[in-house]
Amino acid sequence: MSVIHIHRHHHLGMPEARKIAFLWAEQAEEKFDMECAYEEGDTQDTVYFTRAGIKGTLQVLGDQFEFKAELGFLVSAFKARIEAEIAEQLDTLLHPPKVGKKKKPAAPKA
Repeated sequence: MSVIHIHRHHHLGMPEARKIAFLWAEQAEEKFDMECAYEEGDTQDTVYFTRAGIKGTLQVLGDQFEFKAELGFLVSAFKARIEAEIAEQLDTLLHPPKVGKKKKPAAPKA
């Protein structure tokens, strides 16, 4: 069995981390057809997720996220792609693009 482990530190605190985790669970259900269950705790929340060939957890703390998933035999062939997509999704949620910031156009060449 193949395992994916992604760890991300943050400085959001638990209330904001919880919001990000809820968004992640919604996106996982929509984009990856996962079934997610959310369990709130005092110092740590856990998102449990599953679908055919994949099961795992997203541990949510005030200063970090820890994603662990076990991939079944057939799904493990796509481990690199799945890991990259999950990492990108978490990174995007943790560091959303700044709204209103536009790059300055390059100066015309003479």
